[in-house]
Amino acid sequence: QLQVVESGGGLVQPGGSLRLSCAASGFELRNYAVGWFRQAPGKEREKISCIASRGGTTNYADSVKGRFTISRNNAKNTVDLQMNNLKTEDTAVYFCAASRFLYCSERRSDFDTWGRGTQVTVSS
Repeated sequence: QLQVVESGGGLVQPGGSLRLSCAASGFELRNYAVGWFRQAPGKEREKISCIASRGGTTNYADSVKGRFTISRNNAKNTVDLQMNNLKTEDTAVYFCAASRFLYCSERRSDFDTWGRGTQVTVSS
């Protein structure tokens, strides 16, 4: 069974940090592009970062650029998202998803293996 599972969410104060991890089973994440998405209450799900396979080209939404870093740990078969200088507006459920392709794209339909999400709450 092919699946990805997110972990690492929680409650953090503004300015704090969290590290999310997306772990795969049944396949090797290194062979696919992987995206991180988030969905805040009442808002649409948005893609915030993506890392390509083979070379690891990355991209970020403007809202997280300079604060979040996506990376691969091929030994653990994970893709991690380091989140620094968190803001209250980062509060959301965070999802990872593996693409069917090597390279990142803007089409959500290209991402076909989704996790159930992990809650991140930024609050004082």
